[in-house]
Amino acid sequence: MSLLENLNPEQLAAVTLPRESALILAGAGSGKTKVLTARIAWLIQTGQVGPGGVLAVTFTNKASKEMLHRISTMLPINTRAMWVGTFHGLCNRMLRAHWKDAGLPQAFQILDTQDQLSAIKRMFKVLNIDTEKFPPKQLVYFISAAKEQGLRPKDVEAHDEYHRMMVRLYEAYEAQCQREGVVDFSELLLRSFELLGANAALREHYQSRFKYILVDEFQDTNTLQYHWLKRLSGPQGCIFAVGDDDQSIYAFRGARVANMAQFERDFDVQNRIKLEQNYRSVGNVLKAANHLIANNKGRLGKELWTEAGEGEPLRVYEAVSDQDEAAFIIDRIKKLINEEGYSRSDIALLYRSNAQSRVLEQALFNAAIPYRVYGGLRFFERAEIKHALAYLRLLDNADDDNSFSRVVNFPTRGIGARSIEMLQDLATQQGISLFRGVRLMEGRPAASLQKFNELIERMRFEVRGLGLAELVDKVIEASGLIEHFQKDREGEDRIENLKELVNAAASFAAAEGYYQDKPATETDEEKLISPLNDFLSHASLEAGDNAAAAGQDAVQLMTAHAAKGLEFKCVFVTGLEEGIFPHENSIGNSMQAGDGASVDAVEEERRLMYVAITRAREQLFISHAQQRMLHGQIRYHMRSRFLDELPEEVIKWLTPKRAHVASQGWNNAGAGDWGSNAGFSGNGGGYGGKKTTPRPYPIGTGVAHARFGSGVVVAYEGEGDELRVQINFGKQGMKWLMVSLAKLEKV
Repeated sequence: MSLLENLNPEQLAAVTLPRESALILAGAGSGKTKVLTARIAWLIQTGQVGPGGVLAVTFTNKASKEMLHRISTMLPINTRAMWVGTFHGLCNRMLRAHWKDAGLPQAFQILDTQDQLSAIKRMFKVLNIDTEKFPPKQLVYFISAAKEQGLRPKDVEAHDEYHRMMVRLYEAYEAQCQREGVVDFSELLLRSFELLGANAALREHYQSRFKYILVDEFQDTNTLQYHWLKRLSGPQGCIFAVGDDDQSIYAFRGARVANMAQFERDFDVQNRIKLEQNYRSVGNVLKAANHLIANNKGRLGKELWTEAGEGEPLRVYEAVSDQDEAAFIIDRIKKLINEEGYSRSDIALLYRSNAQSRVLEQALFNAAIPYRVYGGLRFFERAEIKHALAYLRLLDNADDDNSFSRVVNFPTRGIGARSIEMLQDLATQQGISLFRGVRLMEGRPAASLQKFNELIERMRFEVRGLGLAELVDKVIEASGLIEHFQKDREGEDRIENLKELVNAAASFAAAEGYYQDKPATETDEEKLISPLNDFLSHASLEAGDNAAAAGQDAVQLMTAHAAKGLEFKCVFVTGLEEGIFPHENSIGNSMQAGDGASVDAVEEERRLMYVAITRAREQLFISHAQQRMLHGQIRYHMRSRFLDELPEEVIKWLTPKRAHVASQGWNNAGAGDWGSNAGFSGNGGGYGGKKTTPRPYPIGTGVAHARFGSGVVVAYEGEGDELRVQINFGKQGMKWLMVSLAKLEKV
């Protein structure tokens, strides 16, 4: 039949399986969407099931629409009655049909993430909750985590007073939602799961109706989603699960890759079909991906291959610095476009964290190459950067009302909307700025506003004489932004971006000739403000540039996480250094999966690198830097272990491979000293020929500290008596210690 044409043998076997549960291990680029849609169409066309007897779960609305579109082109049927959608979409559909049984009003409303946060803030105000001690976002995470484990307030164990309070707030939030007739995203799934458990007739109806259940991206399911599927399918259930354990990269969101193995046990799966033929990438890319991921333990196992030929080797470039890395990438992009005929949209730049985009964006901006940040904002457009720039603008010009309004109550200072309205009315009447208007206010509303003015004035005094980068760093710290985002479970990226703003200031100062060893005098206001003013203008120009307008032929920038599911002809994977990729928080650590179980964090990073590699169709470039500007200071890192896990036969080193890194290995055997004959430039004097302070604990060395316990050295900074070492102490976190004082012991 035409439905089965152009399927390879493994795809054909999967599509035409008899009615039994099966696990389809679908490697990157192996045609899993094709298999899923062909399976549904084949079941319907052969009369094994009607359109209403199929339930298919995807992880995005886009994937659902694509699946329905493909089915409608294969078969002359109306797909509107089919149950194809995301977990949340399908649960909403079920609850709409059975609202009374679910204990909901017929017209219940759904709270998105922002609505949920607003509802909690409103509840906190009524209950007079201290938001410093119990940040509203923390309660959002607490409730979502509990619901994803299937736990109501009465089921949550609380071992201390803090968690007992969180449970009470969870209970109050549930009562408020029930009273107002609203549900959040996690509630949709939990309420649907409970409905199926409590109503036997309804459960049996759906178990009888959905003879075939198909699930995409099975490796990304969390605990509750898996149990919802299990309850919906019943004892005679038939689940066709498609997934790839090697692309499980969302443990931090609650995904539980172990669901794949548990599924095989729970459903007595006899059929495990591997889709290993890749239709996306050339052979050398696949060899690199296979070789890398083989270092992970406990894999279900598969080996990608292609008939597309070997293609170009992977090009690896060792840059002197992050600026050099960006310059190399720009040069290669120009060659790809001008000499090899690629369009800009064929090219993607991938990085581990959002903060890395800033240097790349600046290089693209300076080269007048249009670019687009996929799934996010360009650096100077990000909210936390705009907040920091607003504080800096107030130092430069206190009469900037836009900047004043943006940060007068961010982070929160107890300044209410009514106080700001009164200030705006007063300033308008007097024809003065908001900042100046504060001085004329009287009464209780004026107190908090006057404290804000005093903060700005104190900052202006404290930054006199500082170089630009130090000034920016001081303002970010004094503003309270870092402390604010430290309370946010998802604030790590925002903090990294704020620290990257310090790098941006340092780079700008160097390029424009503003040197920190020539600070302005306290009496020379023009010299003090001029570098800051120039930097703020530079930031505005980059943020306002329209080179990255949507719809243009533009180079794509994104994190490796955001790249999942996408593909590009040419891919650059940047920042392959220990502490960058793999991320410093993963080294020597584990992370919590959806069921609270421990997951090897470096293995999760390796899966992320595997995803990054397999985005490339034709050409793959990998780069790392000997030194990188981090937090306003130059840091030195070893190159990533992932580079040493790639097969030599598929790599073309664009710069000489540095033996000192390879010889150190990851068991610390033969670890060298950066200040000895293992210098970056190979001249016996360390990087650039400049004699460096000997490193008594080479990066990767295990050390012990009397207070923090055992850890691993990940970075150095400073020289001589000021030499500091960064150590990952696992649960104790990352610590910077002065080598001369720390009394470290090698272990």
